[in-house]
Amino acid sequence: MDDSKLKLENQICFPIYSASRLITKAYKPFLENMGLTYPQYLVLIVLWEDDALSVTKITEKLMLNTNTLSPLLKRMEKMELLNRRRSSKDERSVVVQLTEKGRQLKSEARPIPEKFLNELFTENVQLSDVLQLKEMPNEWIKILSSKTEDTDSIPSNGEINKMK
Repeated sequence: MDDSKLKLENQICFPIYSASRLITKAYKPFLENMGLTYPQYLVLIVLWEDDALSVTKITEKLMLNTNTLSPLLKRMEKMELLNRRRSSKDERSVVVQLTEKGRQLKSEARPIPEKFLNELFTENVQLSDVLQLKEMPNEWIKILSSKTEDTDSIPSNGEINKMK
């Protein structure tokens, strides 16, 4: 086997992994002012788009496992940003809905995407570059998610009971 394939500089995943970590770090100053972490911000974005979603729907949209999302939702509920309740249609399902406080954060968050983008722009990086770059990972997500089945994203009864 050719050992050069195992060099860090030849890994496709490493620059993406590193960029992801650095992007999350770059969001931190914007989100700290709101008292949020990046994953909490993502949950709010999903709920600002479509309030009153099931935990399962949120896990699907954010591509998170239930065991990752549940503690996150619990902390956000303690922060009074959202409420969790059993669905009236299916008591096995937990519905997450924004509180007034959670809805009000939307106006505070509105300028964040533009501020973040402005930090990326340089002589070598323009808006068209960023938009083009965004499309490739979206394609990879489609390809890779169709090839893997993540049964962890479906909450078990035990996990649902912990949310009570």
